Amino acid sequence: MIAKVIIVIMLLLIVGSLFSALFFLAKDRGQNDRTVKALTLRVSLSVALFAMLMIAYYFDLITPTGLYR
Repeated sequence: MIAKVIIVIMLLLIVGSLFSALFFLAKDRGQNDRTVKALTLRVSLSVALFAMLMIAYYFDLITPTGLYR
């Protein structure tokens, strides 16, 4: 259960970083590097989330629930 909460929090942080990059892009008009920093943070969070998902699957903290027939 805690793994699922962490996954949702990470996804919210990724989306928040994406929207902050969009805001900085519109506001700064290329004069600052805040957009690059926000996008770098988003990519780092995405890589960390992917690694956490692989680790959680390996230790059976999460299981796939696809439809198998």
